[in-house]
Amino acid sequence: MAAPSLRRAIEKAVRTIRRDIDVARERDPAARSTVEVLLCYPGLHAIWMHRLAHRLEASHLHLPARLVSQVSRLATGVEIHPGARIGQGFFIDHGMGVVIGETAEIGENVTLYQGVTLGGTGKDTGKRHPTVDDGVIIGTGARVLGPLTVGKGAKIGAGAIVVRDVPPNSTVVGNPGRPVVVDGKRVDPERIAHPEIEHTRLPDPVAEALTCLMRRVARLEQELADVRAGRPPREGSDDDCLPSIQEELAAILGLNGTAAPVVDPPGPHPPAGG
Repeated sequence: MAAPSLRRAIEKAVRTIRRDIDVARERDPAARSTVEVLLCYPGLHAIWMHRLAHRLEASHLHLPARLVSQVSRLATGVEIHPGARIGQGFFIDHGMGVVIGETAEIGENVTLYQGVTLGGTGKDTGKRHPTVDDGVIIGTGARVLGPLTVGKGAKIGAGAIVVRDVPPNSTVVGNPGRPVVVDGKRVDPERIAHPEIEHTRLPDPVAEALTCLMRRVARLEQELADVRAGRPPREGSDDDCLPSIQEELAAILGLNGTAAPVVDPPGPHPPAGG
């Protein structure tokens, strides 16, 4: 009975390793050969060592599990707590500086770049690390903190600090991280396993808000100059970016979906009663 069980375990391990190698070659254009991936990809080595540590942790061998994770940290620069749950198709690109906490849960076909932290907040016990659903991509240096959920197919831009739930099929940027839409298109659910995030072309909602405010100030200055010169006011553009600015301010200030204070449009106002 032991021999068939051992054979099945070995076959399963071989299939898993082959899939890990295929994932690395699919998602990293620098991967030239299977031998190169086997020998030179610390993110892959960290995943393999984590599986051993996680099995020890599940067997209540906590100290050996932590020792394996520490050896992995020294060898690869990736720190994964033995208690973290990680699905198939997981890939860490480059790997250095990645930290994954004890109660983190990662779905299938997830990609992390270097310097990513899936961390906790404070000294809470129980579930205190993120849950990352299938097909998520987390960019370089991003911090995802607390027991939040990153929805299926979401993308988190480089350097983002995420402290709230991320909707599925959205892109999150900034500090604090907030969802934005890339080119007005949602992520194709059929292609969530393939990293296509362009870190250099992510939208910047703060810059967009400042640009809108600068346009409004320029228009107000022109109207004031017209009034001083006795010229009739020019017709303004129908493209008013103020509503979007109010939404951005609400997101930045963490107003939880409530609108930012409304600013009256320029123009004559009735005298105050009294």
